[in-house]
Amino acid sequence: MPFIAELLIAILLIISGVFGFVGSYGLIKLKDPMQRLHAPTKATTLGIGGVLIASMIYFVAKTGHISVHELIITLFLFLTAPITANFIAKAYMARNLKRTDLPGSGTNYGWSVYSDPPERESSN
Repeated sequence: MPFIAELLIAILLIISGVFGFVGSYGLIKLKDPMQRLHAPTKATTLGIGGVLIASMIYFVAKTGHISVHELIITLFLFLTAPITANFIAKAYMARNLKRTDLPGSGTNYGWSVYSDPPERESSN
């Protein structure tokens, strides 16, 4: 395996380890659930993504073939982490905040957690 590939893999693994450590540490040490939300969805996602990219580079350098598995896992991770964070934030808002605690949404619909159910039209 070329030295450049080994160096690049090592650098990616070290950076990924730092991101993973910071994300895990933030998850433990931050006090508020909304603060804790950012640690795993931002830092740890970058850490795992870096490990998967390092794995892709390793298999390309070792076998000469592109491994698509890691790319698919990385894309899935980057697509699902923001959605999960959104659901966790909405659950926190619904459980801990009143409608009057939030600023206006600037639309006719209000906050999605507190929006009134749509009026049903009668079928008469």
